[in-house]
Amino acid sequence: MAKQYPTTQIGYLNRNGLTVIRNTGLPGTDHNQTIYVLRCPRGGAHEFGANGADIHLRRCPDHDGGQPGLAFD
Repeated sequence: MAKQYPTTQIGYLNRNGLTVIRNTGLPGTDHNQTIYVLRCPRGGAHEFGANGADIHLRRCPDHDGGQPGLAFD
């Protein structure tokens, strides 16, 4: 089982107000990364995918000028 870091735990809230919703189990775009679903509380609780290593600094792509999210469906 992979080591889980505080930033990848369900419910983690990053400094930009995004919450970790779930681990998709899908491969991310960075080496050995997994895609996690993050939720932005603005604009109807928008959700998008992000590499686990990026969670602590991600910004919402729709409401905060962040990079586009990763596909997770």
